[in-house]
Amino acid sequence: MAMANFVEATSQQQFEEFLSRAGKNLTVVHFQAEWAPQCGQMNDVMAELAKERARTTFVRLEAESVPEVSEKYEISSVPTFLFFKAGEKVDRLDGAHAAELTKKVQRLAVSGSPEHGGAAGGADLNQRLKKLINAGPCMLFMKGSPQEPRCGFSRQIVALLKEHNIQFSSFDILSDEEVRQGLKTFSKWPTYPQLYVNGELVGGLDIVKELAASGELENTCPKAVTLEHRLKTIINQSPVMLFMKGNKEAARCGYSRQTLEILNETGLDYDTFDILQDEEVRQGLKTYSNWPTYPQLYVKGEMIGGLDIIKELKESGELVSVLKGES
Repeated sequence: MAMANFVEATSQQQFEEFLSRAGKNLTVVHFQAEWAPQCGQMNDVMAELAKERARTTFVRLEAESVPEVSEKYEISSVPTFLFFKAGEKVDRLDGAHAAELTKKVQRLAVSGSPEHGGAAGGADLNQRLKKLINAGPCMLFMKGSPQEPRCGFSRQIVALLKEHNIQFSSFDILSDEEVRQGLKTFSKWPTYPQLYVNGELVGGLDIVKELAASGELENTCPKAVTLEHRLKTIINQSPVMLFMKGNKEAARCGYSRQTLEILNETGLDYDTFDILQDEEVRQGLKTYSNWPTYPQLYVKGEMIGGLDIIKELKESGELVSVLKGES
């Protein structure tokens, strides 16, 4: 029987409606994939939990069918569980851990906040912040994304960086309350946006404006590399490069998963690049290679093709020699 608090969201709008309807009560969202058996098992666990907790909403969401939501919350594998209260994300669980899921639901449904074991929680957060700050040579912590800034200051700083041809990575602090609060303390800087270069805080909008006015901004931030140069560099990172959704450990679409299976059978070495983590590469490579879909396989800098071509090469027995760059 279908329970009123165990539901499926098939669009971003539906997902947002479930969140707003739950108000301050806990909402647990399971980012799943039909093809992953562990997701089915975790749905059974959620169905049991839903029976016990009538005030908690359990939402299933097919990660690939609602990419806007999956990409916003940086879902890189299935199953992943996000926990929301009052529309804000309060916790996350990666992987099929039934006991951990049950524990988190029990804790969050009652207390309303994730358990942070005192100093250990703080240490974990600091590690996470350091990783984020160093995720790119030039890192901007902002409200929203460069495509859709969600406050005037963020919009202005993005415009300044683009005007000066500065290549930067960004993190949306609205998507993560823990980072949003933690970074203020970590950097001793109470407002956003915040710009970091090589792991060091440069400052906020006023400081970036001053640097731009004095002509020092270009020297402070690394110069932009053209997209074509960046694509060539990534394509040539390894003799065999696969551009896919997800990574070797966790493919995020059926085509990518099938490609991994075929490549793994050859026993040859290859590297992967997750296009879901980098919108610029994802769009740019389609144009660069004249190939509109993913996965895409390159050998020694040359485009081989997608899954169909890889399947054909496997069937004709040519795949190994192509991967070795012999033919």
